[in-house]
Amino acid sequence: MNKPVFTVEEIKRKIEQYCVYQDRCHKEVEGKLKEYRLIPEAREHILLHLLEHNFLNEERFAKSFARGKFRIKKWGKDRIVRELKFREISAYNIKSALKEIDEQEYIKTLYELVEKKNTSVSETNHFKRKKKIADYLLYRGFESNLIYEALKTIDS
Repeated sequence: MNKPVFTVEEIKRKIEQYCVYQDRCHKEVEGKLKEYRLIPEAREHILLHLLEHNFLNEERFAKSFARGKFRIKKWGKDRIVRELKFREISAYNIKSALKEIDEQEYIKTLYELVEKKNTSVSETNHFKRKKKIADYLLYRGFESNLIYEALKTIDS
């Protein structure tokens, strides 16, 4: 089955909508553009248009990504950094994105997750219990030194 054919202008409008719906990184937009099998010049033209008209803004994407993943999914900084690197975001933008996370809120969230996980883990062995909680928090992307500090609050 043949795919429908679009003009460069139609594709440009579709990609604009794609970017307006949610902040996107370059990698996502380039992936979307590949679906249309455009010649390199047309792809470059559309990318340039998106950048010039602020549809595509890597720093804005990184900041909203970091805020969202922390507030909604309760991810730690390590996981956010890993995901941003996977999306080929620059070190400068990753650094500025992490500044979006309030330090007090970050620590408070970590301690809340420790409490919550502590009540849900059924393990009776104290050391195994702490390991399960630590593994969960490491997976979430919290820094190990903070996790071990937080685990000290659990009663023996």
